[in-house]
Amino acid sequence: MTSLLDKKRIFEYLEKEGKRLDGRKPLDVRKIEFEENISENAEGSVSVKIGETEVYAGVKLSINEPYPDSPDEGSMSVNVELSPMADEDFELGPPKIDAIEMARIVDRGIRESKFIDFKKLCIKEGEKSFTINIDIYAINNEGNLLDACSLAALSALCLAKMPKYNEKEEKIEKEITNKPLPLRRENMPIMVTFYKIGKKFIIDPKRDEEEIADYRLSIAISEEDEEIKINAIQKGREGSISFEEIEEILKKLEEIYRKQYLKIKEKILSYG
Repeated sequence: MTSLLDKKRIFEYLEKEGKRLDGRKPLDVRKIEFEENISENAEGSVSVKIGETEVYAGVKLSINEPYPDSPDEGSMSVNVELSPMADEDFELGPPKIDAIEMARIVDRGIRESKFIDFKKLCIKEGEKSFTINIDIYAINNEGNLLDACSLAALSALCLAKMPKYNEKEEKIEKEITNKPLPLRRENMPIMVTFYKIGKKFIIDPKRDEEEIADYRLSIAISEEDEEIKINAIQKGREGSISFEEIEEILKKLEEIYRKQYLKIKEKILSYG
């Protein structure tokens, strides 16, 4: 828990100096690092670090019956696990509301961008299709787990290969093919989460900054014909947000994406 003294220092430094306690400007992102293929048991896996925050993500495919409203499509499931190993405030047991919310936000950004071609995951219409299971584990929480989870999910998807399917026995073999997942790579979404502290907006908060923010606004964006396209928006926390603040955030979004996230996106797209 951030102390009142630290809270005051964060507020004052942002307001008077236009900087954060670690020296970054409000809209600067910490160093982002990737480690590929960290698990032999997943079709695709990755470790993502944003500063000291670290998450693992793995992709596994299973076979299920398609949903009645999409009989010719596969499906996707996203799970986020927040364990005490990552943060002493996290608890063991079934997923709590924070983990469920993170999973839903990551899921929505991917789903609404049409990044995955679900029709190509269909095996037999109305009977069998592949389900992409994305499991994300928080390893260390030093703020901005949400954006780290999103980057990890995207990276694991791009790294993943289709498993071998035995048509005769109608089951997945242990063998992995060289065929990538059916992804529309040009639609890949990048999530940027803004936090409001006092009168300032910041991105990529450290844990103490995150704790004292009035609200957060997560925006998943992709690029179409060199123009930014918003796929999903999700507000978190109790603080109220005005129309003028949303306009201000959207004005900052494209610059942040092009200056700090475009190279990250290109790196992820190079996988597979």
